[in-house]
Amino acid sequence: MRIIAGQWRGRPLLSPPGLATRPTSDRAREALFSMLQSRLGSFEDLNVADLFAGTGALGLEALSRGAARCTFVESDRAAIEALHRNVARLGAEDRANIRQQDAARVAGGPFHLVLMDPPYRSGLGQKALANLVAAGALAPGALASLETARDETVDVAGLAVDSERTYGKAKLTLFRAEIS
Repeated sequence: MRIIAGQWRGRPLLSPPGLATRPTSDRAREALFSMLQSRLGSFEDLNVADLFAGTGALGLEALSRGAARCTFVESDRAAIEALHRNVARLGAEDRANIRQQDAARVAGGPFHLVLMDPPYRSGLGQKALANLVAAGALAPGALASLETARDETVDVAGLAVDSERTYGKAKLTLFRAEIS
């Protein structure tokens, strides 16, 4: 697994041992960032959250493309260790806030971009999105990306579906915050 574009393009990322962490495929990650680039124009000065972060690939990709900072949230100890190593290897410590906690209960923000890849069919993505809306953690017009199994449906008051794409067994849904 490697960073796709930006200042760290081509740099490899470490993964934790075992099968507990399922990284977003390179194809899906590339498609996601293409969709985001076309909607955002630039990642400059964005405050990003990478929830269910695993190795941090999604948030690190955003930082590589110029995001100002990223809050990484992960509960698995082995994934947190790999995430710390990846952030250190890229020299991103000053732009990364790593939290070991339940990603469905995160607070903070306001986030301009939220990236989520929770365990499939767990309902945790919907729970995390609803929490972000209720906590006022999304900036007006914020984008939130959620990777689920292709047959999962997520609906959260305060978020409108901007786009959906399927990649094999995965579905990427891009939501836009309707709050002002």
